Amino acid sequence: MTDHLDSSLADDGLVRALPDTLASKIAAGEVVQRPANAVKELVENSLDAGATNVELTVQRAGSELIQVTDNGCGMGSRDAVACFGRHATSKLREFEDLETLRTLGFRGEALASIAAVSRTELTTRRAQDEAAFRVRIHGGDFVESGPSGAPVGTTIAVRDLFYNVPARRAFLRTPATEFKHIVETFQALALSHPDVGFCLVHDGTEVYRLPATDALADRVADLFGDRYRGELVPVEEQTSYLSVRGVVGTPDVARRSRGDQYLFANGRYVKSRSLEHAAARAYGAMLPDGSYPFLALFLDVDPRHLDVNVHPTKTEVKFDDERGVYSFIGAVVKKGLAEAGLALDLAQTAPDGPSLPAIPMTPPPREATGDGSAALPPLPEMPPAGPSFTIGDSDTSLPSNATLPRARSGGPARRPDPHPFRPLPDAPLGPIPSRAAQPEMRPEAAELADVVEAPERVVWPFRVRYLLSPIASGLLVVDQRAAHERVLYEKALAALDGGLGASQQLLFPFSLALPPDDRALLEELLPELRALGFDLALQKSAVEVRGVPSDVSRGDEKTALRDLLDRYRRNSDVLQLTSRENLARSLARRSALGEGQLLQPAEAKVLIEQLFACDDPFTDPSGRPTMVRIAESEIEQRFG
Repeated sequence: MTDHLDSSLADDGLVRALPDTLASKIAAGEVVQRPANAVKELVENSLDAGATNVELTVQRAGSELIQVTDNGCGMGSRDAVACFGRHATSKLREFEDLETLRTLGFRGEALASIAAVSRTELTTRRAQDEAAFRVRIHGGDFVESGPSGAPVGTTIAVRDLFYNVPARRAFLRTPATEFKHIVETFQALALSHPDVGFCLVHDGTEVYRLPATDALADRVADLFGDRYRGELVPVEEQTSYLSVRGVVGTPDVARRSRGDQYLFANGRYVKSRSLEHAAARAYGAMLPDGSYPFLALFLDVDPRHLDVNVHPTKTEVKFDDERGVYSFIGAVVKKGLAEAGLALDLAQTAPDGPSLPAIPMTPPPREATGDGSAALPPLPEMPPAGPSFTIGDSDTSLPSNATLPRARSGGPARRPDPHPFRPLPDAPLGPIPSRAAQPEMRPEAAELADVVEAPERVVWPFRVRYLLSPIASGLLVVDQRAAHERVLYEKALAALDGGLGASQQLLFPFSLALPPDDRALLEELLPELRALGFDLALQKSAVEVRGVPSDVSRGDEKTALRDLLDRYRRNSDVLQLTSRENLARSLARRSALGEGQLLQPAEAKVLIEQLFACDDPFTDPSGRPTMVRIAESEIEQRFG
C-alpha cells in the first residue's frame, strides 16, 4: 500500500484537485459573505499595521466600492504581491503562536478571498522606500504591478464585489441593510481604538469624522450621539488572571435592542450572549422589561485561556472558564453602578453597610487530571437565561369606552401563574373560514362567532393577561396581548396596501437625531412609514417627527420611531419577511398591550370583536395562538 495517493491513479477522472481560482471563490464564502466582512478585514489590517488614521470610503453600501486608506507602516514590493496568496500571513510562524496571539487578522485568507471575488487594487509604501508599489488583481488573477506615487501607508480599493459570482451578489440585501452592517462594523472598530482617528464616507457624504481621543466616553458620544454624554458609568477591575475596563450606560439610555452592546476580548470585537446577560443582570430591576443597557467593555485575558479561532469571522470566542468570566463581569458592572449611586438597592445590606460580591484577584485554582493537564474546579451554576425583575400589582385603571386603549410602556412584569393550565388536546383551534365565501361553517367556528354576536356574552379578565368567555361547548381563553397584536398587524397591512393609517398629530413636534444606519433605513422605508401614520420631515442631520400612528401610546411618541426601526432590523436579520410584513409585524409588536395591563369588561369585548373581524383571528403574526378552547368534557373529566 502506498504512503500517498498519486493523481495518476484516478484514471477514471472522477476525483481531481480544484483549480486555485475556484478554491479561492469557495474560501471567499467563509470570509466575505457581505461587504461589511470585507470592511472588517481591511480595517483590521490597517490597525495591525500601526495606523493612527484610517479612512473608509464606500459606494452603494460597498457593492461598488470599498476603499480603506491608512498611514500605517506599509509594505515592500515583495510583500505587496505575497499578501494576496492563499494562507499568507505576517502574524504566525509556528502553531504555538496561536496561544499568544494578540493581533486582529491572522488567518491569511482575507485578501486572497476578497481579491477572488472583486477587482482589487493595492497601493502601499514604507517610510524607507522612495516610491510606492501598486498591485491590481481581478477575480483572483494578477493584472499588473509596478511602482506608483503615494504617501507612506496603504490604500486598498475593492470594486464590484461579487461581480464574478452573480448568485452571491443576488443574495445581498437592500443597500440600507448592507450599509447598516458596514456602520455596525465601523462603530465596533472605532470604539475599540479610540486613540485612532477614523473617517467614514458613503456615496460622497461624510458620515463620521472621529478625532483620536484618550477618553472612551468621548468616542462613545462621537459615535452614538450626545445623549450619551453624562450617561456613562466607568467600570474597571484588574486581577492577575483577568481584567475588565470600559463604560456602561445608565438606565436612561437603555434601548429595546441589543445593538448597543459591545464586548472586546484582547482588543477584538466579540459576541457573547452569556456575558451580555451577566452585565445586564447586574442592573436588576432598574432596567425596564425588554430593555438592554449600553455596554462597551474591554476584557484582557491571557491568550492561552482564550480561543479566537472558533469561526472565520473571529467574532465568536471561547474562554476556558466561562462561568468564572460570567461571574466576574457581573460583579464588576454591579460594583461600578453602586459606586455611581445607581445600584444601592442591589447590594446585600449587612449591619456595617452594603457589601458587594467579592471579585477574585487570582486565577482560579486548577485540579490535576488523569492525563497530567489541569482542570478548573466545579463552579456554581449560572443564573437562568433571562433577567429577573421585581413584580408588583398593576395599578392600571382604564376607562370603559368603545375603543381599545393603547399599550402603556414600562408596565410591571407579570407574576407567573403558579398553577398553569396543562396542555389541552383540542387547543389551539384552526382558522375560521370566511363567512361570506364558505357555504358551510365549521360548528366550532359558528359557536365562537357567538362571542361577538351575542350582546349578553360575558367576558372575564384573568391574571391581567387572559380573557375568559363561556361558549356552548366549554370555555374560551384569549391571550389579550397576542389578540391585540393580530388586530394591529392586520390594521397595519391594510394601511400599507393602499389605505392610510390614522395619525395623531403632535402638539409639539420634535427633532430626532438618528445614527447613520437608522437614517439610511428610514429613507428607504419613508413611504411605508408615512402610510402607517408617521408624519416625518427629513432634515439635514435629523428627522422632524410631527405625527405618529394612532396606536402609539401617549408618552411613547419619542421612542416609537426608533423602536420600530430596531425591531424591523432585528426581523430582517432572522426572519424571511417582505418589507410590508416586517413593518406591520414590528409596529404591532411594539404597540400591543403591555404585560399586566388590565382591561375593563367593555374594552375586553371590543378587543374580541376586533379579533374576530380579522382574516386570521386564531394566531398572532408570529404564529402563536391567540386563543384556546377548553372543552366542557375536559372540565367534567377533571372534576371526576
